[in-house]
Amino acid sequence: MRSRLARLWRSATLTRVASLTVFAGIAAFILLTFRDYGVSNDEPVQHAYGQLLLNWYASGFSDESAFHYINLYLYGGLFDLIAAGLQPYVPLPLYEWRHLLSASFGFVGLIGVWRLARLLGGEKAGILAVLMLAVTGMYGGAMFTHTKDVPFAAMMVWSLYCIAALGARLPELPSWRLVVGLGVSVGCALGLRVGGVFAVFYLMVTLAVGTALLRDPWLPVRLLPRLIVSGLIALAIMAVTWPWSVLPPSNFFTAMGAFNNFAFDLKTLFNGETLPIDQLPPTYMSEYLLIKLPEITLMGLVAALAMAGVALLRLAREVRRDGTANLLARHPRRLLAVLPVMLAVAVPVVFTLIDHPPLYNGIRHFLFVLPPVTVLAAFGLTAAWRMLAAAGPLPGIAFATLAVGLFGFNADTFARLHPYQYVGYNQLVGGTAGAWGRFEGDYWGASLEEASLTLLHGLAQEAAAAPGKAPLHYKVAVCAEDVQVSTHLGPEFEMVEDWDDADFVISARNVGCDNVPGLTYATISRMGVPMASVFDVRGKNPPIELPVQIPDDDGWGIDFNAPAVSLQEAVGPQVAKAKP
Repeated sequence: MRSRLARLWRSATLTRVASLTVFAGIAAFILLTFRDYGVSNDEPVQHAYGQLLLNWYASGFSDESAFHYINLYLYGGLFDLIAAGLQPYVPLPLYEWRHLLSASFGFVGLIGVWRLARLLGGEKAGILAVLMLAVTGMYGGAMFTHTKDVPFAAMMVWSLYCIAALGARLPELPSWRLVVGLGVSVGCALGLRVGGVFAVFYLMVTLAVGTALLRDPWLPVRLLPRLIVSGLIALAIMAVTWPWSVLPPSNFFTAMGAFNNFAFDLKTLFNGETLPIDQLPPTYMSEYLLIKLPEITLMGLVAALAMAGVALLRLAREVRRDGTANLLARHPRRLLAVLPVMLAVAVPVVFTLIDHPPLYNGIRHFLFVLPPVTVLAAFGLTAAWRMLAAAGPLPGIAFATLAVGLFGFNADTFARLHPYQYVGYNQLVGGTAGAWGRFEGDYWGASLEEASLTLLHGLAQEAAAAPGKAPLHYKVAVCAEDVQVSTHLGPEFEMVEDWDDADFVISARNVGCDNVPGLTYATISRMGVPMASVFDVRGKNPPIELPVQIPDDDGWGIDFNAPAVSLQEAVGPQVAKAKP
């Protein structure tokens, strides 16, 4: 029996079937749930930016409105160009289309994680890495609404894969397929954010270390023609999707400097204190990373550190026996494949500690660190399990049981937080409930959709209970962007700026939006944490207990899929409220 199980475990066919099954399940999850996610704060202006970039091309490069629009010209427009360009041909409401497109980028990123982890630790490590990242709230849940951050993370992990694959084959020249892949992935990353320069840095360090390890000073010269091709591809993609960056080329460096010294009037919640973003401690990003990672990923990182310690002891013995030069000559490809992944984890963390850039929204701006962190964690789990299983069945079974238990716990938390998984925290701070009031909550206001639909449900109940007596017109104010609520309300609702004129106030329960006067009409919660509330400020209705479950719109006479926001609307009132 044990031999049969061992053969099944080693079966390449079954392993590939497992990989395909995992990806089929994730694809089904995306298709079944992409409509559940609310409009995020930045989406109206981001979509307007994409439309303005299209206008630049349609006008024969004369309409330069996109190059002066808020501060979005500092970002690449790859995602927003695709979203705006294809939107007229996609039979979906605007924001549902954007969420499906963003999740598709996230899915592509998961494939990149699978390829990278498989390169380093085999296909089983790839499957494990994909599963772990998929239940990481800041990736698997954020990939629908973080339309700047998740696509960038996806392109960065593909850049990492290409760099690691190039390093693993040195001193051989990379295939032209790999050359093109490197150029496309780096170009797409730069076409989303100037942070794509991190990938260029990882490549340069990997090549420098490879030249030293292989004792081949002519290696860069032989690689140069193919790297030039990759560079030209990357530059072309960046220029097409982010034209401001090359008009003139010095704009690219202007953008780099702008993000290193970014400052505006915004406060963020960190460890129980509301602080201006330019007064945060340098450990902000690293601490948030530690408390946002799922427990299974933390276990994998601990295992990876332990395996690194074991490997160092073995290396020390080999060095004493064979000498450093002979040892490095035997293992250069393995080292050069792992190096870029280690750089992708260490460099951003060290950068934030040294440079201390203004940050907010937790690890949103450094979400691209999650894929390589997860790959290293999966590599650590599989390596530790192999070592323990080789020592005896009981240690291996105990380790696997603990890992499966933690993964199940994280998957359950992911499901219970749906569709607000990105607000999740691990048990280092007592979970999401323990982090409430101490760290960032629903900063995107994604829960406002459910709050809006809950208000509709409640008013429908009022109208059914008193036919002919319910008012036909309601005024609604929102502590967020109006479009995050108006998208889901019908024509009988008027959005107002002055809360004194409102019948209802809908508010995300995040910094600055958690002290609204009035009777609580309904609260949207997950795991005991309030995400958003509807406040009745009419002064005549008592609080009403409403179910969180949102019914179908059949029979309500309300179009929940009403058009979202026009270009004129997005460039108008949203501009004053927009955050970078």
